[in-house]
Amino acid sequence: MSENLELVRSIFADWERGDFTSVDWANPQIEYVVMDGPSPGTFTGLTETARGVRELLSPWEDLRDVIDEYRELDDERVLVLLRHDLRGKTSEVGLDAAWTRGAEIVHIRQGRVTRIVKYFDRDRALAELGLEG
Repeated sequence: MSENLELVRSIFADWERGDFTSVDWANPQIEYVVMDGPSPGTFTGLTETARGVRELLSPWEDLRDVIDEYRELDDERVLVLLRHDLRGKTSEVGLDAAWTRGAEIVHIRQGRVTRIVKYFDRDRALAELGLEG
């Protein structure tokens, strides 16, 4: 297993447990791109990325990511196929992880994550990468 794959696995293991406190793995100028979903946009730097992620997560409670697969794409990118298990704070409507299949592409340079591209639509991510599910 490559160092990049190990790094991404450790980050997502923390996130699966609901621990979003560590940023030791992130480049200070990290770029977080939300390609689709309720609030597409780009956030740059640790502070702006944290704000963007809080905004993205704010309508939900009991959010839990379920990792389906990790794929090394090349020397600098790891694809994470995941599902979200969550419930709306206001509506209290739950979305089972079976219905929320997404993907994230994690870019790594010199041992630090420089960019994360989030897709709520896994099929779109795979198509843009020229891959099959």
